[in-house]
Amino acid sequence: MSEPNDRILGVLGGMGPLASAQFMLRLTLLTPASRDQDHIPAILWSDPRIPDRIAGRAGTGPDPLPWLLRGIDGLRQAGCAAIVIPCNTAHAWYPDMVAHSPLPILHIVDAAAADLDALHLDSRRIGVMGTVPTLQLRLYQDRLAALGWDCIQPTDDEMRRLILPAIAQVKVNRLAEAHPPLAEAVNLLAARGASAVVLGCTEIPLGILAGPSDALRVPVIDTIDSLARASIRWARPTAEG
Repeated sequence: MSEPNDRILGVLGGMGPLASAQFMLRLTLLTPASRDQDHIPAILWSDPRIPDRIAGRAGTGPDPLPWLLRGIDGLRQAGCAAIVIPCNTAHAWYPDMVAHSPLPILHIVDAAAADLDALHLDSRRIGVMGTVPTLQLRLYQDRLAALGWDCIQPTDDEMRRLILPAIAQVKVNRLAEAHPPLAEAVNLLAARGASAVVLGCTEIPLGILAGPSDALRVPVIDTIDSLARASIRWARPTAEG
């Protein structure tokens, strides 16, 4: 039986609230534990008042950075030793958050890369789905390309017709309605040669999980799960696996 874990994880969430709640659920379910005390101490800062990241990045809405930094400060003051952010678009401000934070901030793309490696794919060509800012800023493409992955992404028509409406459905808790368009988008990337698809928006996996897995032609990387596994590795650096 392991000793209680004293490394407290800070979760900067609320972007959206369901995605951060799902992260806490998956962190719990993926942690090997035989008793309550074996789980990872975590504090969730879920603040849905953080301004919209897409509008903020486009300059059409308030800047979310001051709100993100306030959350980081709150988690630090609460005794956290590291921070994760279960929101992909928020990572557009990652350099600013790292410059502000005395605590390490685990990067969601690095977490996804670790899960890609674990698939042992025959091809290095993969698809990346996400919000428009996430894709335009190449948060995944550039970081994964540096690790040897060849990234393709949905077309503008697929974004407009399938992905963005599905993300909007998830944000209003219509998960079942989000599944068919998201599954279609995954399969269109597979048809263009993707051997797997990274779900680079934390709302997308929620829609994907709302329907049958056999609707997908290739494996997908759920970045919520990826971040949870990275958090477990941080909390238990000497654990096997």
